[in-house]
Amino acid sequence: MSTTSKAPSVKAALAPRAIVHRTRGQTHGPITRLMSPGDLGQVLKPFIFLDLVNFDSASGPTRFGMHPHSGIATLTFMLQGDVRYEDTTGQAGVLPAGGVEWMQAGAGVWHTGEPVGSQPGRGFQLWVALPATTENAPAHSQYLAPAQVPQAGPARVLLGHYGREQSVVAAPSAMTYLAIHLRAGERWRYTPPAGHTVAWVAVANGELDAGASVGAGELVTFAASEADIDFVAGTDTRFVLGSAAPHPHDLVMGRYSVHTSRAALIKGEAEIERIGQQLQQTGARI
Repeated sequence: MSTTSKAPSVKAALAPRAIVHRTRGQTHGPITRLMSPGDLGQVLKPFIFLDLVNFDSASGPTRFGMHPHSGIATLTFMLQGDVRYEDTTGQAGVLPAGGVEWMQAGAGVWHTGEPVGSQPGRGFQLWVALPATTENAPAHSQYLAPAQVPQAGPARVLLGHYGREQSVVAAPSAMTYLAIHLRAGERWRYTPPAGHTVAWVAVANGELDAGASVGAGELVTFAASEADIDFVAGTDTRFVLGSAAPHPHDLVMGRYSVHTSRAALIKGEAEIERIGQQLQQTGARI
């Protein structure tokens, strides 16, 4: 009797994803900037900026004053602590821990936020570069309650899709952004969607083995590939993971804006200047 076996899949034949860069960023008060458009953002685009925020009683009062953006989208996710928000699309309220704030700045928007309540706050704010087709489109925002954020195993799907789960937020290009919680000793394998050769993780707390140790407050990037990534938690660990198809455009930067061309940047900065003048006329502090 003869037997046959299936040929191995392309992914099964791929080499393990090696960690190629690691950083602890730069810390200023309660904010640790793990990447920005001028450094790792050039490598990890469309992911171009990531802050790890850590508000506690020692931080003192913290408020992100009303400030503008254009050409990007921001996603704020708090693991712990609530944040009050307001933006010039007309939205205002409190984002509870476990919820998602998605602000697609497009042509231009101003927004502000601050932690509320006595509980220490810990979370991430991510910037995503928009494609040329939407970088100067009208701004819009979405605020999702924790119950609106889908769960796939240990992963919460903040943006894009994972397994059978799809975020309510429509990703502007091919990307996935997850928040993962692993217990001590727990193993998890991430299989990226086809074409997602960009991948990174940032650890909020705990210790993770991803082929090498990754500690709290650290961001690591993986070699360009579509191979799976295996994780083992050394302790109770919370981290975020991003994967995407590479952003094919240059990053043309202003003070608060990132666009694909100089012409698009000029257009975006003109719009945020116009909105800023309107805010001043209403007496808003900017």
